[in-house]
Amino acid sequence: MKTLIVIMLLPLSLCLANDSKKPNIVFLLADDMNKDHWGIFGSIDSKTPSIDEIGKNGVIFNNAFCSVAMCAPFRQELYSGRSPWRTGTLANHSKSKPITKSLPHYLNPLGYNVALIGKSHVGPTKAYPFDFFPGKSKKVDQNDFYIKTTKDYIQKSLKSDKPFCVFIASNDSHAPFTTGDKSKFKADELTIPPYWIDTPELRETLVSYYAEVNNFDSLVGRMKNELINMKLWENTIFIVCSEQGSQLPFSKWTCYKTGLNTGIVAHWPKTSVSQVNQLLATSDIAPTLAEVAGYEIKENDFDGKSFLPILKGDTQEINEYVYGAFTNVNIIDNKKRVFPIRTIRNKQYTLIYNPNSSEVTSNLTLSQALKMQEDPSLKKNDIASSWVELARKNKKYQSRVNQLNKRSEYEFYLLEKDPHELSNQINNPEYKQVIEKLKSELSKKLEQLNDSNPIQTEKSLIKR
Repeated sequence: MKTLIVIMLLPLSLCLANDSKKPNIVFLLADDMNKDHWGIFGSIDSKTPSIDEIGKNGVIFNNAFCSVAMCAPFRQELYSGRSPWRTGTLANHSKSKPITKSLPHYLNPLGYNVALIGKSHVGPTKAYPFDFFPGKSKKVDQNDFYIKTTKDYIQKSLKSDKPFCVFIASNDSHAPFTTGDKSKFKADELTIPPYWIDTPELRETLVSYYAEVNNFDSLVGRMKNELINMKLWENTIFIVCSEQGSQLPFSKWTCYKTGLNTGIVAHWPKTSVSQVNQLLATSDIAPTLAEVAGYEIKENDFDGKSFLPILKGDTQEINEYVYGAFTNVNIIDNKKRVFPIRTIRNKQYTLIYNPNSSEVTSNLTLSQALKMQEDPSLKKNDIASSWVELARKNKKYQSRVNQLNKRSEYEFYLLEKDPHELSNQINNPEYKQVIEKLKSELSKKLEQLNDSNPIQTEKSLIKR
């Protein structure tokens, strides 16, 4: 793995092909895709050559985290630069407060055309006034639509002599898995990450899931080639993002690293930085793009911080910690279950707080597993429930299976020794001071966010 390389401090024209021309921006967003399922981040199965090439020749962001591992909160944080606590989008399928401002508010006055093509999952329109081109059915491959619509929009911008900022929001890797070439993958040859339990049900699902990851990768490669052919590549910031983790267990709908850690690689003209190892939040992206476009950031515009100085060679840390949350309410199949999760992490440690740990957590992908643990006569019908069945035969899996639905009040992980967060060290006396420090910092942050009682916060979000 390369390290952060800084050759020199770059001038303010860092992102520009020349000093007189504003940079264009193209941002490709996947949908429920684990970061570590890209080759550049360690996968040997998923086949992501285009994404890997962008990372190898551009900038790799190793420690970017979202606040909530669910689609609507993620996207509203991405486009607004505001945390879900501020926009009121902690719960899934929620919409931002109408006073929320997002990138179109900042870039349109600077002369930019700003578009969202594909999946939305944000609202209201007043808060997110993109030129919006909605995607089609998840049942069909939409890559041709994304490419054509983006090219038409870019041509329109060029004719009016305007720079453009285009977000292409793919549906790929969001269940149900319907696109991509499944024949590229063989279930019995896959390498199973250590945070999952190896069962035939998991392997068969991964074949379909990896096909969609690969299909998204083909979109990345095609879009890059279009920009090269249009002679726009050298003046275009080109960012690829995995969104939050997949819908498979211990990823989306959690505060584990596999859920909140988002994969980002970028082609960023004129920077010599190849690796960014600093902690970044999803809310840091919007202020960075606004500053790149020439917007002068004012106090309280964003919750995030521009990381443009990092790309100019500044090594000062912009975030000491990043924070995360999960709200169980309003999720399909468990709309009124109250099991809030809050987390604080730095590059060394993760502390997870489950204030309602006497209860159980669940969602659509975990419901059958929960029912099977309560009623031994029930049979498996999905990945998580196949784990329950395996644990009945082999007790070595029981602890991990229990963790699907039952969590301790606090979890503490040593990321250097345990990067997949598998061994809870909350009772390790060696780290007592570190744990108390993290608890204190998390408590202070939740107080600032008016979330000092997460159980009550979650109850207030239940749709009546």
